[in-house]
Amino acid sequence: MRELLARQDENFLAFAATLTEQDWAQPSLCSEWTNKEVLAHLALGLHLPARQVVIAMSRRRWSFDAANALLTQEYAARSAVTDLLVAFERGRTGPRGVGRLLPARLLLGDHAVHHLDIALALGRANVLSPEIANAVLTTEVRIPNPFVPAAARARGLTLRTTDTHWSRPGDHALDVVGPAESMISALAGRSRALALLTGNGVASLRQRL
Repeated sequence: MRELLARQDENFLAFAATLTEQDWAQPSLCSEWTNKEVLAHLALGLHLPARQVVIAMSRRRWSFDAANALLTQEYAARSAVTDLLVAFERGRTGPRGVGRLLPARLLLGDHAVHHLDIALALGRANVLSPEIANAVLTTEVRIPNPFVPAAARARGLTLRTTDTHWSRPGDHALDVVGPAESMISALAGRSRALALLTGNGVASLRQRL
């Protein structure tokens, strides 16, 4: 899994090198974050001490999500894109702080989902390799994640990708079919990704977001 994570991070850096300042300023699929703020989140997650997360949570009524947003937006505001990319490159080979707490499988999912947050928002698809996309989907539906309840969203649904030969059996009356990247993004809570998914289970998945 660490090999896939390394490949994904290299792929993301190659993709990031093609983006312009205008691209980084555009809104991403991730809540109200810009693409630059998503990059800041990725870089921050690889070196932020857990103690700073606790301090930020104390400033946001002990909400992890609110603390995460605060730290990310502050970091993005004081950093240039080039500095964030350097921080990501440095951190991915030796993660510290919060980045050391997540197993490689969940870290791969996090990095791939945020890669898609940027790419899909810019109309760029097919940025993940089929092997990585399938690994992320398997993690989403099998491994409980305290930050992204993808497994709960997928429960009972029959899932099938149209481009990577991946599937997960479920209720035949609740099928969800479409590109792997859109399925990954939708299970991660990005409602805009639902537009490329079809099947009787899409309405149920939409309700679960």
